[in-house]
Order: sequence, then C-alpha cells, then structure tokens
Amino acid sequence: MQVLSEGYEVGDQEKRTEREGIGEQQDASANGGNGHAARENWSNKRDYVLSLIGYAVGLGNIWRFPYLTYKNGGGAFLIPYFTMLLVTGIPLFFLESSFGQFCSQGPINIWRAVPILQGVGIGMVMVTLLIAIYYNVIIGYSLYYMFASMQSPLPWASCPNSTTATTCSDKPSVYCNVSGMLTESVTNCKPSNIIKMDVQSPSEYYWDHVALERSSGLAQTGPVVWHLALCLLLSTILAGASLIKGIKSSGKVVYFTATFPYVVIFILLIRGLTLEGARDGIEYYIGKQSNLTKLAEAEVWKDAATQIFFSLSIGLGGLMALSSYNNFHNNVFTDTLIVSITNAATSIFAGFAIFSIMGHMAHIYKLPVSQVVKEGFGLAFIAYPGALTKLPVSPLWSILFFFMILTVGLDSLFAEIEVILTSLQDAFPKLFKSRRASLTIVTCTFIYLLGLPCITRAGIYWVTLMDSFIASWVVLFLVLLEVAGVSYIYGLDRFIDDIQMMIGEHSPRFWLWWRLCWFLFTPCILLVILAWSLSTFTAPTYGDIHFPTWGLSLGWLMLFFVLIWLPIAAIYHLRKVEGTLLSRLRSVSAPSKDWHPMLDMHRGERYPKEECVQRVDIPNEDDESSDHFL
Repeated sequence: MQVLSEGYEVGDQEKRTEREGIGEQQDASANGGNGHAARENWSNKRDYVLSLIGYAVGLGNIWRFPYLTYKNGGGAFLIPYFTMLLVTGIPLFFLESSFGQFCSQGPINIWRAVPILQGVGIGMVMVTLLIAIYYNVIIGYSLYYMFASMQSPLPWASCPNSTTATTCSDKPSVYCNVSGMLTESVTNCKPSNIIKMDVQSPSEYYWDHVALERSSGLAQTGPVVWHLALCLLLSTILAGASLIKGIKSSGKVVYFTATFPYVVIFILLIRGLTLEGARDGIEYYIGKQSNLTKLAEAEVWKDAATQIFFSLSIGLGGLMALSSYNNFHNNVFTDTLIVSITNAATSIFAGFAIFSIMGHMAHIYKLPVSQVVKEGFGLAFIAYPGALTKLPVSPLWSILFFFMILTVGLDSLFAEIEVILTSLQDAFPKLFKSRRASLTIVTCTFIYLLGLPCITRAGIYWVTLMDSFIASWVVLFLVLLEVAGVSYIYGLDRFIDDIQMMIGEHSPRFWLWWRLCWFLFTPCILLVILAWSLSTFTAPTYGDIHFPTWGLSLGWLMLFFVLIWLPIAAIYHLRKVEGTLLSRLRSVSAPSKDWHPMLDMHRGERYPKEECVQRVDIPNEDDESSDHFL
C-alpha cells in the first residue's frame, strides 16, 4: 500500500493550515463562494463517515441481500457480488464523493463542470425526493410495529377470534399430497406433490388487515389509516429535528442511529444461533446451495451489480451532498474504501442473523427454508415478525428488530432530505442560507403531505408503484450520463488532477485502475444492466394484485417528471450562449467560470482566484439572477 501514501505529507500540511485558519477560511468563503454566505463543514471526520455509512447501509442490506444470496447459489454469489463492488460500486462511490468535495456544492451546482448535463443533477434530486416520500412511510410502518410490539403476546402471534378472519390459520399453508392424503410434512415431498392452500399466517393477516387495513386494489383508496398517519408524523418530526440545525446536528445523531443497528444485528445473531434449526437456515444462506455453476448465469451477475449499485446509494445525489461539507483536503479515497467495505460486510453479517431465525421458523413449521424465506416487505413485516413470535420473551426481540429497522431507515432518510436542502441552499443562497430551520420545516411538511396517499388503505400499492418505477432503471440511466459526462466530456485527466489537488499526488500506477473503470468497465457494465433492465421490465404487481392502467400511467409520469429536466436544462444553457449550434455545444460542454474549489486558497494555479473572476463574471450583489440554480 506504499503507493497510496505518496504525497500525503503535503496534503497533511495543508490540512493543518486549514485547521489553524478555520475562522479565516469561513470568512473567506464569502469571497470564494461568489459572495454568498459561508458554507458549514462537518465538525469532524467521524461525523461524515458515520453519516455516509448510515446513508449507504439501508433496508436493502437487511431485506434483499440475504434473499439474493440464497436465490443465486449461496456462498457462490459472493464472487460476482465482490467483483461488481470492485468494478462498479467503489469507482462510482469514489467519483461522486470526489466530485462533491472538490467544489463544495450539491448535485445540481456540481454540474457547472459540464453545464449541458445539469439536468442529471436535477433528475437525481427529483428521484431522491420521490424516494424520501415512500421511505418515510416505511419508517412509519416500523414505528407502528415497534409500538405494537410493546404487549404480550404479540398481536400477530395468533389469528384473531373474529368471523371475518376466515382466511387466517396458524397451521402451515403448504401440504404434501401423498396418494390423495394431505400431510403437513413436506420436507421430502416431490415438488409436483406440494400444494399451497389459500390461507394467511397470523403475521400476514395482521399486516394486511390491522396494520395496513389494505383495500383490494389501487382504485379502492379508502380513508387515511389514522395510526399510520400518526407514525408518519412522528417519523417526519424525528427527521426534521435531526436536520434543523444542519449537518452539525445530524452529524451527532448518526453516532447512535448508524451504530445501534449493528448491536441489534449482533444480539439477534447470537439468539438465532442458539435456536433449533438455525444451522439449516445458515446452510441455505451460504452453504447448502453454494453452487459455482450459478456463475454461468447472466442474471446472477446482473443481480450482484444491481444490489451493489442501490445498496451504496449511488446516483441519488446523497454522496455529493454529504461530501460537499468536507474540508477540501479530506482523504476521500480512504472514506470510499471504509464505507464500501462496511456496507458489504453489513449485508453479509445481517444475512446470518436473518437466516438463523428463518431456519428456526422452518423447523417449527416442518417446512423447507425456501418456503419461509421472503424479501422486502414480506421479510420485514410478515416472515421475520412471525418467526419472532416463536421465541421466548418475543416482545423484546420484536422491539429490538423494529427499532433496528427504524434507525437504519432514519439514517437514509436524513441523507435524502439533506440532498433536497443542500440543493435548494446552493441554488438560492440569498434566500435559504440563513433560513435553514424554516427550509427544513417546510421541506419535511411537504414530504409528509405527499406521503398521506401512501397511508390510505391503498397506500401499500402506492409505495410499491413508486418503488418499482423510481428505484429502477432511471437511476442507472442518470449514473450512466454522470460517468460519461465526467470521463468523456469533462475529461479524466482534468478530473484526476482535481482529485490530486485534494488528496495529494499519486503515481500513474495508482490511477490506472480508476481510469480503466471510469472510462471502460463501469460505463459498459451500466449500459448492459440498463439494457437488460429495460428489456425485462414488467408491470409491477403487489402479490397477485395487478395495477390498473391509469396507475401504471402515473408510474410512467413519475419517470417523465424525473427525465424532463435533462432537455430543459440543456436547452436553457444552449439559449444562454451565442453562435452556431456546434459552438454552443462546445461552450456548454466546457466548465463554466463558476467551476472551481470554493476557497481561493485551494484553487492553486489551475483555477483563477476570485479577484480575477469578479472583474469578469460575478454579477452585482443586487442582481437577483445570481441566485438562479442554472
């Protein structure tokens, strides 16, 4: 690792200079930031790293990765998983974090580097806004279940004594047909003889009829479910209170929310390993189905790349927004390695805790593990809660589990709302820089109100619709434009020079790998996954319930709302310059005069100092156009 340390001495000296003159820098940032108010910084590096870990480690690490590992060959799945982490996850994480730190701007203003692609940044913010709406709802679900767990026995431990609960049964819904006789034991049953009866487990019945009060379809909206509305309000208040004073406050909250989930996972793992049947669950997770022949299937590699991509929260603007509050000489490369490796390790670690208890549930019901394993909502709110009812002192384990879901979700929500706040403050500094509290309250209120349709009786359908359309190929498309814009338009040589201004000089051997990834490997893989995702896209469903045509049309309109900013921003910038179409394209594809590090002391010889820029470009302080994000 000697090559990684080259040039750090210079960077460390400059960082010491920064720390000694921090007051001077903050005053100077008024000049370095085009006359706007000073930009705050993280209190220390720990705040930033923990915020990144909290943002990257999300619900997908807990309720999707274990399922994908089981589905795609057990331990063999780790080969494509870590391969994709190396060639797509880490390079993209490094790129976005470096991009934001260099210019100390959020995902919209960052595209001063390539103005014609500013719509990419706006699209990322729009995607993040939509994700924040339904992510807030999911946190509301976890709050409701956490409160409901504070009773014994757990309310979903058995079917209710009601004439309306005729579809609920404590007995397994899967039977084996042996010579015309149905038996509950299907361990050695032929797949052709397995019969699944149309009944709901107590936990599934509770999820549908008590927690959600779910209607029969998207068209049957029904009233707002009041207990979910209160939980959604509490979730919004928690997020707003943590962000109201900026990153100084949220950076302290993550000391708990980013670390406590690991304590809970460890406790659940230890408890799970002591249960009968836990070994069967672990074997299904990484051992019994470990099958290297699965590596020949293209879908396995696609699943690995997609999981890496979304679990690291790439392409949503959060990495740029959080890194924009760093000191200029922060070693963003080591941060990238720490967060990426921690994220992958968390996914694997959580899988052991999940499958140990799933194995116990399969043992109790005398079912194969494959019959009790689910993903997404089915795991978090049906399968796992059902398994917890079989444990002694089940309310304790249930409270711990849903509190873990709550903290994991809040970390991601903090960053998602911060993307919106940072983008607005950077776009309209005169209006919002000194009004952080008011902006936070208005933004959180807006997110709460837009989330109300998601907590009606048809709410779960809205959540599924938004997740299926927004957290899908559109993010892949935006990131493909991002990496192409940096590699092919802005230029890798220039981008690498920018990074070296921050972290010090490195040898050409060090940069060879990153050049190959950013210029070749990562764009090609993204293009293949994007083409695959589009060609295999199917209309989303919730279980067996299909969405009406008008519902699917709304899904496509959400995508249109995200992508329409690409041509709008490009046309806007093209109209601002004069000349032939070709000269205009060249002009808006080159960095603008506002593209540079925020402070004069960091611009070196490659970027003009503020005094030079002011004579040519800086508008008068009374010029309202200087606040426009474009």
